[in-house]
Amino acid sequence: MDTPTPPAAGAAPVLVERAGRVGLVTLNRPKALNALDDALMDALGAALLAFDADEGIGAIVIAGGPKAFAAGADIAAMVDWTIADVERDRFITRNWETIRRVRKPVLAAVSGWAMGGGCELALACDIVVAGRSARFGLPEIRLAMLPGAGGTQRLPRAIGKAKAMDMCLSGRVLDADEADRYGLVSRVVDDDRLLEETLALATAIAGYSLPALRAIKESVDRAYESTLAEGVLFERRQLYARFASEDAHEGMRAFLDKRTPSFGHR
Repeated sequence: MDTPTPPAAGAAPVLVERAGRVGLVTLNRPKALNALDDALMDALGAALLAFDADEGIGAIVIAGGPKAFAAGADIAAMVDWTIADVERDRFITRNWETIRRVRKPVLAAVSGWAMGGGCELALACDIVVAGRSARFGLPEIRLAMLPGAGGTQRLPRAIGKAKAMDMCLSGRVLDADEADRYGLVSRVVDDDRLLEETLALATAIAGYSLPALRAIKESVDRAYESTLAEGVLFERRQLYARFASEDAHEGMRAFLDKRTPSFGHR
């Protein structure tokens, strides 16, 4: 696997690279601690959709920098906005929610600050790998604002109402180990191995059958948005559909033959 080189400061708000069947999108506003402005979110959304449409990509990684995954929304850009401005421009809705349209697994590699919108971006990913320096918080209350990019909705689903209320109402910041204990992150690794470990995990995931990965992602997401009975019905239909998949029959035959399956992603 070719490990991409760290980004340098430049005009491009995100850097896009490939590592085998993994697409890597690196947030690239280091001087602003990767504050999430419109240009960055537009570029991130475009990169995610391009990788999602690319048949040679099976999983996507979003990474930040060593000091910050993303320090939050760009407050300097927002300070003078009015309600008419945000409604007219469909703030958040227009570009922050593009990630919801991505059907392939999306992993976040988080080190340093993941605050406000940065924390919400991580929450929108399917798997969060945190370096030990990672810090997660939703401090919008300090600005008389609220987490508006899904934070008040995804955080309770991830860590429960009590912890989510604490973070949202007090601005409490979690370190990596706390975030791991509470269920906000998937795993914690040393900072100097964060990108390597996340790319290795993404590579392993991307090696599986893409239709099966999509089915699993859709099924788990459905668990958050439906009753148990409806979710189980959706899961069962997805399971039955696997029997129409060439990959599923290849996977089962390979298991019986004690060999590595060769998936065609069909």
